[in-house]
Amino acid sequence: MKNKVILVSSDQLGKGDKELGEGVLETFFTLLKQREELPKAVFLMNSGVMTLTDRSLVSLHLKELEEKGVEILACKTCVDYYEVEGILQAGKISSMAHFIELAAQYEVITIS
Repeated sequence: MKNKVILVSSDQLGKGDKELGEGVLETFFTLLKQREELPKAVFLMNSGVMTLTDRSLVSLHLKELEEKGVEILACKTCVDYYEVEGILQAGKISSMAHFIELAAQYEVITIS
């Protein structure tokens, strides 16, 4: 996992019931943070940036991953669109250009 970047493009995992999708995404990050080998970064875009706010329990797991050295990056355009800059619980605002740099160096796993 250390040579991977996780791209999160939604505040839920999978299509269908929103509550179920949010729970599945939370489970994903609960299990991920328990692994010995962690990804290089998690890049959040579109409604994925909502998982960095206190509206999502996923923010707690992302904060823990950040404390373990994983870069947690939020797409600036998306943060601006959803107007959540002041309520981010973890991570830092980044750019699509930075994501492209990461994608050139590391394998990207997309979570949507």
